[in-house]
Amino acid sequence: MTRLRWRTAPRVTSALLAASLAACAAERGRTIDLVHRDRDPGEWFHQGSDYGLTRYSPLAQLTTANVRTLHPAWTYSTGRLRGHEGTPLVVGSTMYIVTPLPDEAIALDLTKPGTVRWKHTPSVNPWAEGIACCDVVNRGWAYADGKLVYNLLDGHTIALDVSDGHELWRTRVADINVGETTTMAPVIVKDEVLVGNSGGEMGVRGWIAALSLDNGSLRWRAYTTGPDSDVKITAGTHPFYAKDRGRDLGLTSWPNDGWKHGGATVWGWISYDPDLNLIYHGTSNPGPWNADQRPGDNKWSSSVFARNPETGEVKWVYQLTPHDMWDYDGVNENVLADIQINGRTRNVLMHFDRNGYGYTIDRRTGEVLVANPFVPVNWSTGFDMKAGVPNRDPAKETHEGKTTTDICPSTTGGKDEEPAAYSPRTGLAYVPAVNVCMDYTARSVQYIAGTPYVGANYPPRKDSPGGFKGALIAWDPKVGRQVWAVPDTTYPIYSGVLTTGGDLVFYGTLDGTLRALDARSGSVLWEAKLGSGIIGGPMTYLGPDGKQYVAVLAGVGGIGGVFAKSPTAPPTGGVLWVFGL
Repeated sequence: MTRLRWRTAPRVTSALLAASLAACAAERGRTIDLVHRDRDPGEWFHQGSDYGLTRYSPLAQLTTANVRTLHPAWTYSTGRLRGHEGTPLVVGSTMYIVTPLPDEAIALDLTKPGTVRWKHTPSVNPWAEGIACCDVVNRGWAYADGKLVYNLLDGHTIALDVSDGHELWRTRVADINVGETTTMAPVIVKDEVLVGNSGGEMGVRGWIAALSLDNGSLRWRAYTTGPDSDVKITAGTHPFYAKDRGRDLGLTSWPNDGWKHGGATVWGWISYDPDLNLIYHGTSNPGPWNADQRPGDNKWSSSVFARNPETGEVKWVYQLTPHDMWDYDGVNENVLADIQINGRTRNVLMHFDRNGYGYTIDRRTGEVLVANPFVPVNWSTGFDMKAGVPNRDPAKETHEGKTTTDICPSTTGGKDEEPAAYSPRTGLAYVPAVNVCMDYTARSVQYIAGTPYVGANYPPRKDSPGGFKGALIAWDPKVGRQVWAVPDTTYPIYSGVLTTGGDLVFYGTLDGTLRALDARSGSVLWEAKLGSGIIGGPMTYLGPDGKQYVAVLAGVGGIGGVFAKSPTAPPTGGVLWVFGL
């Protein structure tokens, strides 16, 4: 074993309403710069802070010296008790949050903390709850051009006017009748809204699409399985590795018509490099989980794509886990940075995969520069840098009718969708890790549209290598090495991570602790116990008073909620917590 996730606002006076609308109107006309994050350091426009998904803020009022005095400034109850996975956005003097189902959007006035400017509770088809794989979560929302844009669980994308919360447009992008839902955080690039589907466990066919920010009309849709014309692989597509080159591999690497219901959905995160004009996204597991029913590499499941955001055309594609036997989705975020490797500045993406490997990849070409396990891994015995593929241990392969024991990591991976962070000050990535192993029995399953298409039992093991269930890991992406780690012996880590110009790292735990660490040493400097477990992402902003605050949504659920079901686990909840000095 190699050692190492309008409706009507409350009653207000006419003067207060006028002031609120004026403030929102002023924010509507603002120009947002998601490329040069330091130009608007006091606000938080994007789920990942910036297009590179670094979750870094240059704000530095909070430091390693004074963070011990951080205390609750105000709270707001969402009234919803399911998993709260997103990160609040702050634009001007307004904070925007969205709840899990019924996907209610709420605008909060930061000049009068906790005061609601408006709410919008959209109409959502209740059938969506019955087919959603992993709770009724909403992983995030986006802001641009005076619009708040997000996905509804039932396969619609909507845009709201930030001045009063009324619905500007609604576009159906997915079909719940075949098992599709939409839980991912849309990303807005130029005048396009990028969205993808969920439902890999229902045998849907994965895709990513671009909608017009102006009116929600479909610009393009690219599938992740099937012929090159559907995937948008063209003569201009240049995969780095031989294993990913060939004609119509998204079709020929599947048996019969398996690609038509082969998963490879796009429910994770999307990053963007404006200089290269490329977006980067991963794809989920292949379906079904019984790998014997789908011989072949099963492209392009468990892969990373680089695409032109205006056309969807593929620049390069890299399959992380060919013929995935363990549900090692490749949907985790791709964090962009420029770093020195062997004396040369490389434009890279950092990807901490469910398969347990931490990758540093040249985002221009798709070449793997570094690949090492960041958690205990035993399904693979090492990485073949020339071929660009992990070496498999045959003893850990899964087959129908056979129980393979003690596979590390489990289907939740070395890290699930909970996003990592990267600090340009320290040069380190901060990774919320999962250290859980499993036993796995594959079984035959028949595809029936709109029903589960899994074909496996995969109970997690109670024991974990090293005795810890999760950890917050500081990782050097230049060499693929752990610098320090803060282990959790009770639960995996399922919150996003925030890092700041004050050399702080914030993250949450499933037992409801928000914690601040020294970004350089990993020392725990401060923590606060919240009312429910944390699976959302913390963020930081400057309030109207000029002071720095840290905010996070607490509300356990999602896959993290499966782990947090012991008698001592925190209750469900839905509260926005804001802390200040």
